[in-house]
Amino acid sequence: MKKILLVEDDLTFSRIVKTFLEKNGYELKSTTKLKEAKNLLASQRFDLLIADFRLPDGTGIELLQWSKKEHPDTQVILITHYSDIRIAIKAMKLGAFEYITKPINPDDLLATVQESLALKSKAATAPDQPTVQPPANSQPQNPTPTYVVGNSDEAEVLEKHLQLVAPTDLSVLVLGETGTGKEFISQRIHELSERKNGPFIAIDCGALPRELAGSELFGHVKGAFTGALENKTGHFESARGGTIFLDEIGNLGYEVQVQLLRAIQERTIRKIGGNKEIEVDVRIIAATNENLLQQSGEGHFREDLYHRLNEFSLHAIPLRRRKEDLNLFADHFLTQANQRLNKSVKGFSSGVWEVFLSYPWPGNLRELKNIIKRAVLLTTGELVELDALPVDLINAEIADPSPLTTNQSLESSQDLSSLKNYKDHWQEQEKDLIEKVLKETQFNKSKTARILKMDRKTLYGKMEKYGLN
Repeated sequence: MKKILLVEDDLTFSRIVKTFLEKNGYELKSTTKLKEAKNLLASQRFDLLIADFRLPDGTGIELLQWSKKEHPDTQVILITHYSDIRIAIKAMKLGAFEYITKPINPDDLLATVQESLALKSKAATAPDQPTVQPPANSQPQNPTPTYVVGNSDEAEVLEKHLQLVAPTDLSVLVLGETGTGKEFISQRIHELSERKNGPFIAIDCGALPRELAGSELFGHVKGAFTGALENKTGHFESARGGTIFLDEIGNLGYEVQVQLLRAIQERTIRKIGGNKEIEVDVRIIAATNENLLQQSGEGHFREDLYHRLNEFSLHAIPLRRRKEDLNLFADHFLTQANQRLNKSVKGFSSGVWEVFLSYPWPGNLRELKNIIKRAVLLTTGELVELDALPVDLINAEIADPSPLTTNQSLESSQDLSSLKNYKDHWQEQEKDLIEKVLKETQFNKSKTARILKMDRKTLYGKMEKYGLN
């Protein structure tokens, strides 16, 4: 029986989770404090650690870092009341298996627990054999590529531009919506460049605390500020001879923007608290889903830095605009999920494909990857069926038709009328369902959102849309 340690100071929530997981065949021990959790982990073996982010004597991040150092084989899932993407990103980078927010859907929690333990079991049962180095000229068997080019017209243009800019040393700005694969595009530029044998260091600027961003990027000397107990090498030094990728660059504070501009212009940096100029040979690729020119006009982003970063720009393509590439990405993520979960799912049913093709994919490639990973975990047969998909995906609202270009036309006005009638009928049903659940829960919006399997933000938007406030 797998053993789980739950660290949660909300005793009611802790009791609910404990009862639920024990009913599903797990042995669970709970505590409320970080210190007690460390003592338990030091004295007993646990397969999984589930920790709240906010604890009376510390944070789940502290426990995660300690656990990964002292007990690297123990999987960690972080939970919190606060849907803070910066904490989520930091937790995943520090080695957390997954990050989930309250209120927690029991099925999602169970699926995440099962997936984390399945991955641990796969690693534990791997044969303990000495590593045999393959011959220098051998190729790995059936490697899973990390980048899918695609066959759509826009994908071909993107690849052509990428191939042109990669061998140069131009700074590149990758623009695009969240989840469109901007980091993968940046990695591909690095791999096709003359710097491919150097390091590729990816930094999420949105996850950098404002007061420490300069130290993380450029380093600091001992005693530069409270807590600077030793010299620190920054990311720019670590990336020498390679590429540094600055994701969500618009989140950097103004002071750090000044330091970054100087680093680009002079090709030198100065550590926080230091007086020595350090030469750095790095290529900079930045990415954002925001309008940096608009931000510069509002005084939030330096226009001169924008132009330094934007020597060449690439646009990551939203998944809704490359539906002809959907099968390539779906097969790619299916292969990855099979490998990670030790499954052998062969494909998707026709019903699943209909949903995939009609869904607008607001979360883009990241959303597709997560949905396929979850579906593979829940699938017991050869094909992913509809019951393995999230309910809100199947019941997703039909998107409004995209504006027509001069090269597009509807076959007839009857097609548009039919689509509109279907959409109106569906919206009326959705309104009735939301109103019914709201009345049954006495307008408890959190409970209503859980029952309808949608987040509260989505529920509030639909309530306003249908006049249910």
